[in-house]
Amino acid sequence: MEKKDTKEIKVTIADPSALGLFGLAMVTLVASSQKLGLTSGLSLVIPWAVFLGALAQLVAGIIDFKRNNVFGGTAFCLYGFFWLGMALSWMINMGALGSTLQSAADTSEMGFAFIGYLVITIFLTIGALETHKVLLTIFILIDVLFLGLAVSTLTTSHGIEQVFHNIAAFAEMGIAICSFYGGGAAVVNAHVGRVVLPVGRPCGILTPKNKKEI
Repeated sequence: MEKKDTKEIKVTIADPSALGLFGLAMVTLVASSQKLGLTSGLSLVIPWAVFLGALAQLVAGIIDFKRNNVFGGTAFCLYGFFWLGMALSWMINMGALGSTLQSAADTSEMGFAFIGYLVITIFLTIGALETHKVLLTIFILIDVLFLGLAVSTLTTSHGIEQVFHNIAAFAEMGIAICSFYGGGAAVVNAHVGRVVLPVGRPCGILTPKNKKEI
């Protein structure tokens, strides 16, 4: 039989980290401005939650999965869906989807959702130890954010609620600042082909020291 020649075609897909981080930076900047009292209301936070918080991170996550990056794909997609959930929850609370849903809303359920995302983020923070310092800082701040949101939502004490609300607000602003830098570093460093904006090396504490540990 005649043998057929085969060719392997390698498809190169660019790193979507900058897109995901800039999306995260934008939505947390706008959302934290409301928590800090710099702006009021959630109506104009919703578009940024949908398009930058959700869609930008979902696109980045899907691309990361295509690049066989389980960590990046999981993180970006999970936070993308989180912001979709938040946008829908805000719309329900504001009555945009009808008075029936609004009257049946129990904000304590949001507190348990925040606890769930805190658990998820703790696992992702462990994985971030082997990425770089800027990303690790972002995940630590996300841990603080979800802790603050969970406690401030579930507590019955106004004093405790205010303290943890402020903790969540400042953590979210910190996420925005670090994500802007991380996204900028991803774009600039990849574009020029060298490190212009340093992000710090991985911690290396989870990396096997020899092949026997794998």
